[in-house]
Amino acid sequence: MQNATLHQLKVFAAVASHNSFTRAAEELFLTQPTVSMQVKQLSKTVGLPLFEQVGKKLYLTEAGRELYATCQDVFARLAQFEIAVADIKGLKQGTLRIAVVTTAKYVIPRILGPFCRRYPGIDISLTVTNHQRMLDSLSGNQHDLYIMSQPPEDIDVKVQPFLENPLIVLASRSHVLAKQPQITLERLAEETFIMREPGSGTRKEVQKLFETNNVTLNTKLDLGSNETIKQAVAGGLGIAVLSKHTLSLEGSNSQLAILDVEGFPIKRHWYVVHTTGKHLSAIAQAFYEYLMNEGKQVAEETAFQGLLS
Repeated sequence: MQNATLHQLKVFAAVASHNSFTRAAEELFLTQPTVSMQVKQLSKTVGLPLFEQVGKKLYLTEAGRELYATCQDVFARLAQFEIAVADIKGLKQGTLRIAVVTTAKYVIPRILGPFCRRYPGIDISLTVTNHQRMLDSLSGNQHDLYIMSQPPEDIDVKVQPFLENPLIVLASRSHVLAKQPQITLERLAEETFIMREPGSGTRKEVQKLFETNNVTLNTKLDLGSNETIKQAVAGGLGIAVLSKHTLSLEGSNSQLAILDVEGFPIKRHWYVVHTTGKHLSAIAQAFYEYLMNEGKQVAEETAFQGLLS
C-alpha cells in the first residue's frame, strides 16, 4: 500500500460513499473515466478487487470494506492534524470548509465577504450541493460547518439558527394573480405549480401546508435549480414557492412578482450545523461566532435591494 496515493484513496472513498462512480465524479469535479482509472490502479496496488457489480448496483468487496474503514481512519487523523496546525497558526492561515444547500448560495457568499476581509490569510472551500448530498457529507464529517434549512433528524449534530429564510409564492408580473390581495390556497391550487425536486426542504414545507389545509397541488414541473425555476415562472409556465433569498439579485426590472397568499410567507430559518463532539478549528469557531453575531445583519444589509414586491 505504500504505492497508493492519497488522491486515489479520496477517489475510492467517494465511490464507496455513494456506491456510484458517476456521483463520485460529480462530487470531486472529475470525469467518470478518471475516477474509474484511479480505482482500477488502487485495486491493482491492493491486489484484490475493491468493488463488484451486481446488475446495475455497485457493492464493496470484503477488501473494499476493509480499505474504506482504513480510509475513514486516515482522513480523520489528517483532519485532526489540520485542526492542530490551524490552531497553532491561529487565524492567520488555514482553510475553512463549508458546505451549503443550493438556496444558501444566495446568502453565504455575501456573509463571507466581510469575514474574508477581516482574515485575509484564510482560504475558503465552499461546496454547494443538494440536501441529500449534504447529509452524506455530514455523515462523513467532510466539512467544518454546514448551512442548511432542514437539519437532519437521524444524525447526532449541533444545530443553531442564525437567519430567517421565508418562503414566498412567485408568479410572472403579467400573471392574473400578480396584483390580487389575500389569495386563498384553494384559488392558488387552481394554478400550475413548478416545484423543487422531491426531497428538498422547500417542497416538503409547501406540501405540508397544503396537506394541512386539505388542498391538492397541481404540480407540472419538477426542477432542481432555483434559477431554472425562476426562468420558468417568468416565462409563464406556472407559479412556484422559493426562498425569498433567491430574489436577492433581482432588481426593479424583474419579471417576477411576489403573490399575497394566505399562509405565506412560510417562516423558516437557516441553520449552522456541525457534528456533535466535533472539535472546531480556530477558523471554524471564529466563523461560527461571526454567523451568530454579525451574519444576519450582513445578509439583511445586502439583500433585496431594489426588489419589486
